[in-house]
Amino acid sequence: MIKSKNSRIGDWIIVCICIILILLCLLPILNVLARSLSSSEALIKNEVMLWPKGWNLDAYETVLGDPKYVRSLIWTAILTIICTIASLFMTTICAYPLIFKELKGRKIINTIIIFTMYFNAGTIPNYLLLKELSMLDRPIVLILPGVLSVFNMIIMRSFFYGIPDSLRESAEIDGASYFKILIKVYLPLSKPVMATLALFYAVGRWNGFSDALMYMNERKWHPIQLLLYNILNNFTSVEVATKEGFSSPGLSETLKAATVMFATIPILLVYPWLQRYFIAGATLGAIKE
Repeated sequence: MIKSKNSRIGDWIIVCICIILILLCLLPILNVLARSLSSSEALIKNEVMLWPKGWNLDAYETVLGDPKYVRSLIWTAILTIICTIASLFMTTICAYPLIFKELKGRKIINTIIIFTMYFNAGTIPNYLLLKELSMLDRPIVLILPGVLSVFNMIIMRSFFYGIPDSLRESAEIDGASYFKILIKVYLPLSKPVMATLALFYAVGRWNGFSDALMYMNERKWHPIQLLLYNILNNFTSVEVATKEGFSSPGLSETLKAATVMFATIPILLVYPWLQRYFIAGATLGAIKE
């Protein structure tokens, strides 16, 4: 089928819009990368845009040579893996029972769960609750409170709805239990949505720092993003930069850029492995309600 002239113009307009959006996302990353690889003198003179000037790896040597950066990165990676696995488990066991019409109180349970997505107690009550549970300054405070996302649970529940009932009924006729149906029927067919939600949970945990900022005083349990947050705030003053051993403002700027890249690149490397599942999982989850 030959496209009309107006259709081709529309395609080119869409392509141009996509290119602009890609550049808007890519250019800031390239700027930070260039700053992290540039000399302090070039940064002081504001000569760095998208290409490094005065190539050097001093900032990366400083980051990789400092135990607190490496320890924080390793801890964040472990925390992300634990939170992602725990969240996927909780999301699955929460979404799966809600697809059965014979579940008593299903509508009430759905309403209560969705209610928590729009309304919550607030920061102070949450803090007091976690304090009463003796969870403050413990690693579990970074895992348990955010272990389930209602929005992600709805996506998985909708995906389960899209799986033909005939498959479940066939398994029931063969004598399979509800748990076995989940393991043998639903989970093997749910790789796209599982990969999508895993990416959502992993990125959310990797980029999260507000919970650690409010609930965690022990520095050894600070994730990399909180460490980056503290660095970006601390290096705004020359006094703190000097105290940290970076008397040159340019070196401080280079270190900040290197730390940003240090915290960003690992999670960016995960996406290509899940890309083939991501689009399918994000779209198939809305087939049927």
